[in-house]
Amino acid sequence: MVQNTPSNWKTRVRNFFLDLDARIDSSLFSSAKGIRELYERYSTFMDRFYVGRWKRWVFIEPLSEAATIGLGGMVLMLILAIPAFRETADEDWLKKSDLAVTFLDRYGNPIGSRGIKHNDSIPLEDFPDVLIKATLATEDRRFYDHFGIDIAGTARALVTNAQAGGVRQGGSSITQQLAKNLFLSNERTIERKINEAFLAVWLEWRLTKNEILKLYLDRAYMGGGTFGVDGAAHFYFNKSARDVNLAEAAMLAGLFKAPTKYAPHINLPAARARANVVLDNLVDAGFMTEGQVFGARRNPAFAVDRRDEASPNYYLDYAFDEMRKLVDTFPKSYTERVFVVRLAIDTNVQKAAEDAIENQLRQFGRDYHATQAATVVADLDGGIRAMVGGRDYGASQFNRATDAYRQPGSSFKPYVYTTALLNGFTPNSVVVDGPVCIGNWCPQNYGHSYSGAVTLTQAITRSINVVPVKLSIAIGQKEQPKAPNPAKIGRAKIVEVARRFGIKAPLPDTPSLPIGSDEVTVLEHAVAYATFPNRGKAVTPHAVLEVRTGAGDLVWRWDRDGAKPRQAIPPNIAADMAGMMSHVVSEGTARRAALDGIPTAGKTGTTNAYRDAWFVGYTGNFTCAVWYGNDDYSPTNRMTGGSLPAQTWHDIMVAAHQGVEVREIPGVGMGQKLPREQIANAQANAAPKVLETKPGPPPVLTKRGADILVRVEKLLDDAAKTANKSASDDSTPAKPASSTSALAFPQNYAEENANASAPRKN
Repeated sequence: MVQNTPSNWKTRVRNFFLDLDARIDSSLFSSAKGIRELYERYSTFMDRFYVGRWKRWVFIEPLSEAATIGLGGMVLMLILAIPAFRETADEDWLKKSDLAVTFLDRYGNPIGSRGIKHNDSIPLEDFPDVLIKATLATEDRRFYDHFGIDIAGTARALVTNAQAGGVRQGGSSITQQLAKNLFLSNERTIERKINEAFLAVWLEWRLTKNEILKLYLDRAYMGGGTFGVDGAAHFYFNKSARDVNLAEAAMLAGLFKAPTKYAPHINLPAARARANVVLDNLVDAGFMTEGQVFGARRNPAFAVDRRDEASPNYYLDYAFDEMRKLVDTFPKSYTERVFVVRLAIDTNVQKAAEDAIENQLRQFGRDYHATQAATVVADLDGGIRAMVGGRDYGASQFNRATDAYRQPGSSFKPYVYTTALLNGFTPNSVVVDGPVCIGNWCPQNYGHSYSGAVTLTQAITRSINVVPVKLSIAIGQKEQPKAPNPAKIGRAKIVEVARRFGIKAPLPDTPSLPIGSDEVTVLEHAVAYATFPNRGKAVTPHAVLEVRTGAGDLVWRWDRDGAKPRQAIPPNIAADMAGMMSHVVSEGTARRAALDGIPTAGKTGTTNAYRDAWFVGYTGNFTCAVWYGNDDYSPTNRMTGGSLPAQTWHDIMVAAHQGVEVREIPGVGMGQKLPREQIANAQANAAPKVLETKPGPPPVLTKRGADILVRVEKLLDDAAKTANKSASDDSTPAKPASSTSALAFPQNYAEENANASAPRKN
């Protein structure tokens, strides 16, 4: 090989690289020279347009800055517009919002509807002229002049609101409101307002003004579960929108701003006052004269009285949200948007739950300083039998059963004890109830007293706070004996077990987590407890049982297509926990929840300063969670989970088990008949029994009933005077019961242990 290599190869390689270097240098030199010549030519050419002295600073510099800022603004607008335009990615965006659902109860009886079906039955030109003018005068007077955003109207609203120190006028155009209805939610955030503005411009580009106005009149929510002015006209006035008069048109136009606040079937005086404002707007906008609206002022509209038409609105809102998510899972080829849905709701149980909460708050809410409550009743497969999201849907549509996160207090402890059993403890394991600290936090029992050595069953029965905290430390030590912070490891295991049960709330890691300082929802908490009577199988909460098209074709069914139960904990652990929790009802803090002849288990909960009171329990048939408190987190008057929540739970479950074959709870058995003495004591200490499982008149006298009784009494008095008969007046109403009733301050409230130095959980 050496013989075949030329003797001068080194010289050739050196010359090759020298040649390559020379060529590169020459190319770079030539390129630089050419660029310099081009720049000189460009400079010479641009010198012809040179503007100096004052013209430069008056014209050239401002234009240059404007171009720079404009380019940056366009880039920023493009970035902001991307999230908005993603909402329009679906080519069928208009039909996508047409979801219309008719709901049936579990037995096939219609109970309500939700959603919007695009209504082309009334063309825009067939709507009364007074209705169109009332809408434009109130919502968007320059609708036909702006490009989707009313700059002048927005500026006016900002000035008015700033002067008033609050929201007095809305600056959104009709197009912006339609964009929100079609694509966005009602959350009040800057991001939503930005998306709304871009989508409004996009709608103006895609649709004509008349098409936008028609969609707005058909899609806007008008209260009472109705969408669109035609649906609202039928609901409130029993007539088509074609036939409304000026007074009725003004009342309908007034609903766009706040349909619940001004709904005439809820608050007729407020609706009429709002309609009068609409009439003022008609005059101010120049659409009508004062003489033309005078008749409508003197003769305001009357709405159909629908106060007695009870509808489970909190439940239907939840079911409709579930249905919207469910429809998104259907194949893209499926274009049907009108459905008939059978729900898991039992109307008798629903009514019993609503009546129980209303009557407890009416009788004892003032004593306890409690204004709100929520409850969920579920089958052991996760089907929601009843849901109450608040005291009055007309006053507040916020669903406290699904959307409110509240501290569960001691009702969270079953997840802690379950974790302990999974890590080698037994119901008879002994833990010393004594002082313990994690850092500078030291949980305390009620009265700052300790019980010494207690079993886990005794600890959960008496709702001791120290034991769950000690268990979290012991669990961590078993997992990692030499860990510097075993309590943190134990809390992580507790959160993991809670997740298995179905708790999806954030559950941040805090030292007080084992005694229920982290927040959960009533819905999650209620269905998670179904794991215990289900032999350790966790289930998914659901309202929808069956989905059919408007023509009756089966589309989806829970038992076939829904989520299947998953084994969260071993059956023997679930049975042990049920046995431990049954003692809470039979001899612990929840004796008011005991059911005669029906096996019952559960756990009370009371949080720091008595802000939240819970009872979550179950039988072999159902699980139910009850929460009482205040929306503003203000403390109640020493209300514990063993008082109103346990009593409400008892009343609801009595109704739920009417006509139902009672099942045993694994680990508890079939339950026993309560001793007569215990039944008598419970009835003496409990609130008056007001539940009725069958539909009937309300247990509390309505205003109409009171007026009738007053008229009857007056007629009787007149008849007595006419006949000159003397009669003693003994119709004075009895003095109301004292606030220190047995229910207001239950005997066992002291057993609800509390934490004085940190969030109190029991």
